Amino acid sequence: MKLKPLQIGDLTVRYPIIQGGMGVGISRSRLAGAVAGAGGIGVISSAQIGYDEPGFEQDPWKTNLEALAKHIRIAKEAGSGGGGAVGVNIMTATSNYENNVKASCEAGADVIISGAGLPVMLPKYTALYPRVKIAPIVSSAKAASVILKMWDKKFGRTADFLVVEGPKAGGHLGFAKDEVLAITDSAYDAEIQRIIAVAGDYAARYGHQIPVIAAGGISTHEDVCHALSLGASGIQAATPFVVTEECDADIRYKQAYLDASEEDVRIVDSPVGMPGRALHNAFLDEVASGRQPIGKCLRCLQKCDQEKIPYCITKALINAVKGDVEHGLIFCGANVGRLKKMTTVPELMKELAGESTNM
Repeated sequence: MKLKPLQIGDLTVRYPIIQGGMGVGISRSRLAGAVAGAGGIGVISSAQIGYDEPGFEQDPWKTNLEALAKHIRIAKEAGSGGGGAVGVNIMTATSNYENNVKASCEAGADVIISGAGLPVMLPKYTALYPRVKIAPIVSSAKAASVILKMWDKKFGRTADFLVVEGPKAGGHLGFAKDEVLAITDSAYDAEIQRIIAVAGDYAARYGHQIPVIAAGGISTHEDVCHALSLGASGIQAATPFVVTEECDADIRYKQAYLDASEEDVRIVDSPVGMPGRALHNAFLDEVASGRQPIGKCLRCLQKCDQEKIPYCITKALINAVKGDVEHGLIFCGANVGRLKKMTTVPELMKELAGESTNM
């Protein structure tokens, strides 16, 4: 199947492929810029993006905002002329959410994608930047209906597109823990089509299309074709982009993906309040044996109770991205076991698009 460009209002992207945002530090300017340069939407994660900047420990909010603007500018420059775009993934659960959104708009982000809760106020925070496309992440038709109804009622605004993350996605999942493994592929295919119908209702009201982007477990051209056959306008993939040369993570993090099998994947409890999918390692064993000591709080989550959480997610994710793969949290998608070799962003984009000479 030859892929058509992704049209989001007046924004045209050469390939209907979005690289999912991965924090802390897994998808920053190097990866996002490469994806934009290869014709997709490269997405920076705002989550503790300034973890390796001077001043982070002393003032994480200020440092993160400065780092966010820096990485957006670098990615935009790197991706210029490639037919793609640069976006930012900002978790609703993140502290300093409003300022992260506004800083992303001011720095030139083309797209803001927001999940880990319902991004109720996103239209308000982007109101002064009408060129910036906004998209909530949803996992059900009910969630899509709720957020679109809220935006319509409160702001007279609808989504520019929707990202639908299924139960095979990595990181934080929008499902109850017992649902993650219970939902079948066919059941979720039907849910995607229900979400497409919800988007169609609001598209008719506002007189423009609301593309639906399917995400979760997508790593091959066949996966892409299947999502498009359901009526999706494009796909979002994250896990396959980790094993590219351009990914911002340490090489040991990437190697952990290449060494992983399906049996290594676990469903874990995250301090964000959602289940997550991650690779089994010594850190998960330590968490299972008892609450981990927490030092200085870096104020990353709005509703984090330092006295009750099982571990500090910022510390765990920073350990991982720096290469301490035994004592860090390594989020991953369900199909991480498919990944067997390092590649580059241009080659991966061609593979997903069905254009690779290696296929």
